[in-house]
Amino acid sequence: MGCYLSWGCLLLVLCVVHSMFLSSSGCFVDERVALMDISSWFMSSKSEVPSSWGHGDDCCLWEGITCDNSTRRILRLDLSSMYQSIRGAIEVPCWNLNLTIFSSFRELQLLDFSGNYACFEDFGGLQGLSKLKYLNLSDNTFIGSIPGSVSRLVSLEVINLSGNNISGTLQNIGLKNLQNLRELHLGSNQLSGSLPASLFSLPCLEYLDLSENIFQGQIPINSSWKCSSMLQTIRLSENMLSGIFDFFWLRNCTKLKEIDLSRNTDLVVQVKLHGWVPNFELERLMLSWCNLDKSIIAEPHFLRTQHHLQVIDLSNSNLPGNMPNWLFTNEAALVYLDLSNNSLIGSLDLILQHKTNLQMVNVSLNHIEGQLPANISSMFPKLRIFDISHNMISGFVPSSLCNIRSIEVMDLSNNMFTGEVPSCLFTDCSALTVLKVSNNSLGGMILDGASNLSFVWEIYLDNNQFHGTLPRNLSGNVYIMDLHGNKMSGELDTSLWNLPSLEALSLARNDLTGDIGPGICTLTSLLLLDLSDNYFTGRIPNCNAPLPLEFLSVSRNSLSGFPSAFFNGSYITVLDLSHNQFTCTIEWTQYLYQIKVLLLSGNKFEGQISSNLCHLQHLSIIDISHNIISGPIPPCIGVIPFEDPDANLYNWPTTPGNFFGGFDGMDFSYSSHYDLQGFTFTTKGNPYIYGRNFFMLMSGIDLSANMLSGEIPQEIGNLSHIKSLNLSNNFFTGSIPATFANLSQIESLDLSENRLNGSIPRQLTRLSSLGVFSVAFNNLSGCLLDSGQFGSFGMDSYKGNDNLRSCTSSSGPVAWNGTVGNVADDTDPILYVVSAVSFVLAFWATVTFVFWHSFGQRVIVNL
Repeated sequence: MGCYLSWGCLLLVLCVVHSMFLSSSGCFVDERVALMDISSWFMSSKSEVPSSWGHGDDCCLWEGITCDNSTRRILRLDLSSMYQSIRGAIEVPCWNLNLTIFSSFRELQLLDFSGNYACFEDFGGLQGLSKLKYLNLSDNTFIGSIPGSVSRLVSLEVINLSGNNISGTLQNIGLKNLQNLRELHLGSNQLSGSLPASLFSLPCLEYLDLSENIFQGQIPINSSWKCSSMLQTIRLSENMLSGIFDFFWLRNCTKLKEIDLSRNTDLVVQVKLHGWVPNFELERLMLSWCNLDKSIIAEPHFLRTQHHLQVIDLSNSNLPGNMPNWLFTNEAALVYLDLSNNSLIGSLDLILQHKTNLQMVNVSLNHIEGQLPANISSMFPKLRIFDISHNMISGFVPSSLCNIRSIEVMDLSNNMFTGEVPSCLFTDCSALTVLKVSNNSLGGMILDGASNLSFVWEIYLDNNQFHGTLPRNLSGNVYIMDLHGNKMSGELDTSLWNLPSLEALSLARNDLTGDIGPGICTLTSLLLLDLSDNYFTGRIPNCNAPLPLEFLSVSRNSLSGFPSAFFNGSYITVLDLSHNQFTCTIEWTQYLYQIKVLLLSGNKFEGQISSNLCHLQHLSIIDISHNIISGPIPPCIGVIPFEDPDANLYNWPTTPGNFFGGFDGMDFSYSSHYDLQGFTFTTKGNPYIYGRNFFMLMSGIDLSANMLSGEIPQEIGNLSHIKSLNLSNNFFTGSIPATFANLSQIESLDLSENRLNGSIPRQLTRLSSLGVFSVAFNNLSGCLLDSGQFGSFGMDSYKGNDNLRSCTSSSGPVAWNGTVGNVADDTDPILYVVSAVSFVLAFWATVTFVFWHSFGQRVIVNL
C-alpha cells in the first residue's frame, strides 16, 4: 500500500513539475515565447504593440488571444490590423515574416494576421497546424505562388488570401484535398491560367471569390455540373474569362444568393429559362461589362422569378429596350440599382409611382426622357445616391429633392433641365456632399443667393446660364466649386470668403471684370484655379505665402505684370498664362521644377531662352509662341525627355475618400474626378482642346512668331517623343538639321517663314507619322521629297522657296542631265566625285579612240 502511495505521490509531483515547466500562471512557455517573437517582429517593423502584450505571465489575457479553458493552449490568434506605424517611421511596402513563427501553436484553430504589411514566402511554417480551420492572411504581400503544401491543412474551412499580389496558377496545388473548405477568398491578386474544375466540386463550398485576377478561359461548369448544396456566393468579376455561362447550369444551387461575373468582357452570359424555374432566390446580381443576354430586360422571365433581389448591376452592357418599370413595386427589396451606360429608352414616370427602398439609383448614360415628378421625395425616401446624368430629362428640378434627408450624391448633369436650382439644395440638405447639374439650361442667380455652403463638398454648376455676382461672404466646407461657362458678371471679391477647404475653383468662361484681388490669397488649400476667358485686368496679386497651386489657368484675359509670386514653383504642374499682357523675361520659369505643361503664348515676354530652361525635365508641352523672345535656342533643349507623362502622376482634385457608405458589404461609391474644361495647344495648323487625357495625347514645342535667330540646334533631333514642333515665323538661318529624321513620333513640323537655306534632308522621309509639314517662305533649294509621307504634301508646304524644284516626271525620277535614273541628293559630295571621274575617263577614252584606233584615224582623215 505504501508503495502505491509513493508511486502515486511521485507521479503527482512529476505532473506538477511538468505543468510548471510548460506553463507560467496559465500560459504555456513555448507559446508565450512565440508571442514575444511576434511582438519583436512588430517592433522591428516600426509598429506599436498592444499595451497588454508582455504584461503579466498569462498570455491568454493578452489582446487578440483566446485559449482553451481547460488546457490553456492558444486556440485563436486574432492579430488583424494590429500593425500601427510609429510616427515618423520610414514607410516600406511590407516587412518580411517567416510563417514558422506560428509553428508553436499546435492547437491553433484560427489565425488572422490580415492587414499587417507582412511579406510571406511560403506556407511551410503552417504545416504542423493540423487543427487550423480559419486562415486569414489577406491584405499583406505574398511573394510567389500558392504552394501545394496548403493542401495538407485538411482541416481548413476558411482561406482568405485576398489582396496579397499572389501570382501563379491554381492548378496542381491539391485544392481537392480540402474537403472541409467552406470559404475561399483569393480576390485582388495576380493569379492567372484557367480555373481548376476541382474547385467547383468541393462538397462544402459556400463562398468563392476569385475576383480581380487575370484568370482566362472558360468557367469549368456545364449542364451536368453537380453544384454544392451549400454554395451561396460566386464572385468571378474583373478577370479575362470567356466562353458561355448559362444560368441553367445553376439550377441545383438551391442556396445561391450572389453572382458577380462583371468585367469579363468576353464572357457570354445567358439567362433565358429553358422550361425551368430557378430553385434559388438571388439577393445580388452583378453582370456589368459582360456580353449579356439582351433579353434580360426586354423579356425578363428570369428576373421576374427573383423576388429578393437587393442589388442589381447590369451597367455597361449595351442593353436595349424600355426602362424596366416592373422592377419597381411595393414589394421590391431593391436597395442598389445600376443600369448606367446602356441604350434604354422611355421615362422615369412609371418608376416613380411606387415607394421604394432604393438607396442607390444610377441610370446615367441612357436615352431616358420625361420629367422628374414634384413629389420625388415620397418615391425615394431612403435615397443616398441619385445619378440620372447624360440623358434627355427635361423640366424643372423639383424642390422636394431637399426632403430626401439621406441624399449624399445628386448628379443631374448633361440633361435638358430648365428653370432654377432650389436654394435648399445648397443650404438645407445636411447629408448632401456632391451636387452636379452641369451642362443643362438652368438659370437664375448664381447659387440662388446662398452664401453659407456648410454641407456640400462639391458643387458643379458649369455650362448653364446662371448670372449675377458671387457672394462676398461665401463660407462652408466646399472642396470643389465649378461655375465655369455661365453668365456671371461683375468683380470677383473674395476678401470675406471663408472656404478653408477649397481645393478647386473654376470661374472660366464668364464675364467677370476688374482685378483679381488679394483676398484670393486666403484660399490656402487651393490646388486648382481656372479664371480663363474672362475680362480680368491688372496684376496677379503677390501673396505673402504663395498658394500651393498645381494647376493655374488665367488665359484670355488682360492681365499684366510679373506672374510668378502668386504660386509656389515647386508645386505647379500646369501653367497657362496665354493671351494676356504679361511682360518681363521668362527666367522665372527655371524654378518650375514640376512643370509639365507651360503655356505662355500671346503675351509680351521678351529676352532670350536661357539654358536654365533645360532643367525642366518633366515638360511635355511648352508654348512660348507670339511673344518677342529673341536670340538662339539653347542646344541643351535636346536633353528634355518630352515623354508622355503618366496621367496617374497628376492628382486631379477630388473630395477626400470619395466613398459614401454601403449596404451589407456592398459599397456605394461615386467617382467625382474633377474634369477641367481643357487647354488649347496649336498643332497641325489648328488649335485643339485637350481635356483630362491631355498629358497622354500630346507632347510638343511651339516657339513660333518670335524673334529667334541663329541655326536650329541639331540636338532637337533627340526629342523622339514630341508630336508637334513649330518654329515658324522667326529668323532662323542655316540648314534643316538632318537629325530631325530621329523625331520618330512627330506628326506636325512647321519651319515656315524663316531664313533657312540648303536642301531638305532626304532622311526626313523616314518620318512615318508626319501628317503636316511646312517649310514655306524660306531660301531652300534642291529637290522636293516625294517618298513616304512627303508624297502626300501639296505645294503649299513649299511655296516661297524659288530654288526648290520637283525632280520627278511621269517616266520616273529624272536627273538634271536628262538621263533616266535615281535622283541623288544634289548636295552629296560623292555625286560630284563620281561625275568628275566619269567625265575624265570618257574624255581620255575618246582621245585614245580617235588617235590610236584605225577606224578613228579614218574618221579624222575624212573630216
